[in-house]
Amino acid sequence: MSVETDLLTEMLAVLPGVDADGLSLQATGGLPSAFPVSELATAAVSAAALAAARIVGSPDIPGSAHVPGSLHVPGSPRVTVDRQLASAWFGTTLEPIGWELPSVWDAIAGDYRSSDGWIRLHTNAPHHRAAALSVLGVDADRDAVASVVETWRGADLEAAVVSAGGCAAVMNSPEDWVASEPGIAVSQQPLIAWADLSTGRADAWGGGHPHPVDHPLAGVRVLDLTRVLAGPVATRFLALLGADVLRVDPPGWDEGVIPDVNLGKRTTRLNLHIPGDRRTFSELVHGADVVVHGYRPGALDKLGFGADERQRLRPGLIDISLDAYGWSGPLAERRGFDSLVQMSSGIAHTGMTWSGADTPVPLPVQALDHATGYLMAAATLSALAHRRQSSVGRSARLSLARTAQLLLERPGEGDHTPFVGRAPEHPDTEHTTWGPARRLRPPFAIDGVSLEASPARALGLDRPVWR
Repeated sequence: MSVETDLLTEMLAVLPGVDADGLSLQATGGLPSAFPVSELATAAVSAAALAAARIVGSPDIPGSAHVPGSLHVPGSPRVTVDRQLASAWFGTTLEPIGWELPSVWDAIAGDYRSSDGWIRLHTNAPHHRAAALSVLGVDADRDAVASVVETWRGADLEAAVVSAGGCAAVMNSPEDWVASEPGIAVSQQPLIAWADLSTGRADAWGGGHPHPVDHPLAGVRVLDLTRVLAGPVATRFLALLGADVLRVDPPGWDEGVIPDVNLGKRTTRLNLHIPGDRRTFSELVHGADVVVHGYRPGALDKLGFGADERQRLRPGLIDISLDAYGWSGPLAERRGFDSLVQMSSGIAHTGMTWSGADTPVPLPVQALDHATGYLMAAATLSALAHRRQSSVGRSARLSLARTAQLLLERPGEGDHTPFVGRAPEHPDTEHTTWGPARRLRPPFAIDGVSLEASPARALGLDRPVWR
């Protein structure tokens, strides 16, 4: 069994009703890494595409029968996934024409040598940057930050920054992570943790009405409450399939990755501390089919929109959530991002050893974010299929740290032969909010399904209403 097949088998084992029937892989070459990153990319994209194919073609799901005038043929349609494109979509998909992509990283973010090892500071969000600088007692100058970090023990600085509301992670070896309390807790969690929720409304999308095969998620309303990067990747995939994805952000929030991940989405802003905006948000939840969120455990509860309230507002809601360090153990409520989990879990340490470097070596792309994002999309599609059969909503919980385990179990594996030629671009120009651009062709294809989506838009441009 190939690494790719082995990874896909593990993913499909936690996606009820999804199998590999009809899958064709175009698989040669891979990104250079101590881990099988390209194989992970191909498997994750395949899992999501196969879950989508079930929506299109499964004869036991009401609503998937032949639509007059469509291309649909009962049974699983063929799914094709290209490894080079899957690897490329784990990076940047957009090439601007006459403009530049916004910076993804803050000038202070990065790896620093401490008195006893390495630590990474994540300072992309202004409040996270302020927290780190307040602990260090310096201005926003990288050299000044480095000088002070060298005087700290890594674990002490990590604890201080986190306590101040910031984000940091020391570099562990994989052996130390596996033996640690957080590592043990993560290893005991499923890749996707499922739970059945309440019964849906009779007028829900899952009521059994046929939908156009070329846009299989037409009419599905996805409330996107996610931030960089896994959640936006998941909702971008759903938007490609025709879902009405409405992203909600607080006033003033922005991310450098927005041009890349906002393909096909509408965007709005709400302040959930204001009564009027809270009422509007309640109406959005009431009208949604799916909510995807990446808030830390308990954060939505503090705002008055916990899981029970979401189900009360929308019985049968599909609830997909993401956490950085897993859902149990001492780090369950810690803020985290892909680059931090790579440091904590030993991925960066393994990369350093593998490459013979003297500094941490991360994965060549933010593979934990992207792979988890595609698994979130696959979970959404699996839950939609389940609701169409039973009218029962489901929740699915995933974490970056649990996805990291897929790689940590396979060090040194994978095909790292360089790809030949450039990954193909979409033939049409995409007219984004920021200017024209070329976007890579999607890494998957499903027979009869169109993967066209509206151009990427900046945040906060739309009214907070469903179509």
